[in-house]
Amino acid sequence: MLKKSFMHFMMNLRDDRERRNEMFDHLFQPININGMILKNRIIATPTGDDFEEKAMGGAALVIAGHAIVEPGKSSFASPDEPYLFSKYEREKTRERVLKIHKGGAKASIEIFHGGQDARVHDYAKGPSGFVRSDGVEVKEMDEEMMEETLDWFAQTVQGAKKIGFDSIFLHFGHGWLPAQFLSPHYNHRTDEYGGSIENRCRFPLRILETIRKAVGTNYPIDMRISAYEWIDDSIDFEDVLYFLKKAQNYVDTVQVSSGIDKIFESNIHCITTNLEEVMPNLKYAKKIKEELDIPVSMVSAILTPKMADEIIAKGYVDMVAFGRSLLADPYWPKKAMQGHPEDIVPCLRCSNCYHIATDHWNVGCSVNPRYHNEDFIPSNRCIGKAIEKKHVVIIGAGPAGLKAAITASDRGHDVTLIEKSNSLGGLLKVIASEKHKEEVQRLLKYYRTQIDKRPIQVLLNTQATPEMVKALNPDSILIAIGAKERILPISGIDNKKVVLATNAIMNPDMLGQKVAILGGGSIGCEIALELAEDGKDVSIIEVTDLLAANANSLYREALRQKFLLHDNIHSLLSCSCTKIEDEKILYKDRNGQEQIFTYDNLILSTGLLPQIDLVEQFYGICRDTVAIGDCIKPSSIMNANYEGFVNALNI
Repeated sequence: MLKKSFMHFMMNLRDDRERRNEMFDHLFQPININGMILKNRIIATPTGDDFEEKAMGGAALVIAGHAIVEPGKSSFASPDEPYLFSKYEREKTRERVLKIHKGGAKASIEIFHGGQDARVHDYAKGPSGFVRSDGVEVKEMDEEMMEETLDWFAQTVQGAKKIGFDSIFLHFGHGWLPAQFLSPHYNHRTDEYGGSIENRCRFPLRILETIRKAVGTNYPIDMRISAYEWIDDSIDFEDVLYFLKKAQNYVDTVQVSSGIDKIFESNIHCITTNLEEVMPNLKYAKKIKEELDIPVSMVSAILTPKMADEIIAKGYVDMVAFGRSLLADPYWPKKAMQGHPEDIVPCLRCSNCYHIATDHWNVGCSVNPRYHNEDFIPSNRCIGKAIEKKHVVIIGAGPAGLKAAITASDRGHDVTLIEKSNSLGGLLKVIASEKHKEEVQRLLKYYRTQIDKRPIQVLLNTQATPEMVKALNPDSILIAIGAKERILPISGIDNKKVVLATNAIMNPDMLGQKVAILGGGSIGCEIALELAEDGKDVSIIEVTDLLAANANSLYREALRQKFLLHDNIHSLLSCSCTKIEDEKILYKDRNGQEQIFTYDNLILSTGLLPQIDLVEQFYGICRDTVAIGDCIKPSSIMNANYEGFVNALNI
């Protein structure tokens, strides 16, 4: 015990020294935006609904969702989306302001118009008329319709100001109404509102002029813009600069984004996956900052306080905006401010939080069980101590076991964590060793750091047995032993050239030049991409007609675009492997015809199997025993993390 206490003392001393050297002074400098003093440079974007916790978590400015402009018309969420400033919605809207102010942040609201994509069946209008794919007729806006919209913009921003929002956030990007006029993808007019950028920015500038007159000179206005739309007929960046130079006469700051919300191919550059570079909009923001006389902020994949502080220190931007990062950890700003970046729960950029990606099947956050479950899952800061202190034994140190151990310890229990390997992480260790997995590397480091910070007894290199666990005299047992890799009963599967996916990931040097992958799930596709980037010739054999079927739709699209960059990736869909020989693989194609190709190595990536028989052995030792994570149903980091958290809360 004395030795462990001394080790914790030395670790805390080291951490204190590191904190003093990593206080992110530029990120936490105040800034004045037209009389609104922000305590730091962190903006919480209108992502998710828990505005209060983002404010409590330390963001300086919290954008409390969006307000449609024209009641019953400009909606993008649903045809009956309420107008936030109508008589019987005002109290709920005011509550958003009060909750944000309670947390010590300034409150803003996104002002939004769906334009041609309004989800109201008898109403949609935009720069050009046409019939949408859903049969809705989009009306080309004439002068009367423009005046109607301008009047509603004025009323809406006046309502925002009157109800107490400290500023407004105008959505002029991602393919919504103002962007529809700016972009040649949408705007096909031949009158004074179409053609040249001078004409295309005419109506958006009229909107800005109207808004400025409506709220007055001394009221902060922010505006989001897409610097590039990631489609063939995107607006040119030079045209964006032209518009912004005109727009800065009416707005006080601009937020740089990119992409289009509604176009799948473009959306993955708007809300990037882990396959894309970090800070993808920095190149645009730097140029805009050089050209404008107003403060500039940037959104998308600014993943760490160090990244944020550095780009502010270098003068590239004035502020940084966070969406998914504050869903993963609403207290990201406060942890950074207090010099504890190691305690920030990292966003994985998995997009499971995004309803478009999941099509509403399983919306949630891979690392924050509370997100989208706020009605019944407490905040980490509110879980409280258990009434009775217990000895909790957790078998397995993958994501489910690690989250359970951390949570049970925070509740005041004595925790023993048993892991058969020589380090913590389970399958996370394998995933973290792949390319494009820096976010998972951060998550693994986070878990390990949190375990080190707590008085958890960790038994590594220890194979748990029922007898051993019983000898520990546990009050509660959580079984988190993970899954095992599936091996299909194919003739020749025991060939020495056949390797399991985990072995291939951890030992890429063992693979030859021509590699086949049996199984085109997300893991198989990620292996294929990495090997192709290394110059190998890769063929995926997948029995279904869809690659990465277990991944969300945006991640599949991101993979598809990456695959298109490599002509050394070959996808054999609706094909099944029938026999493996020493130098060739036999498989049936989609027509049932037998085909052959030669290979150097075959990687098995055919999924995971639960370990029910092994799990069952640990039941009966104590009454409070629960199996969690992949050992009972192989799934995802999100489900493992959730199960670890909620089951530890129940102890």
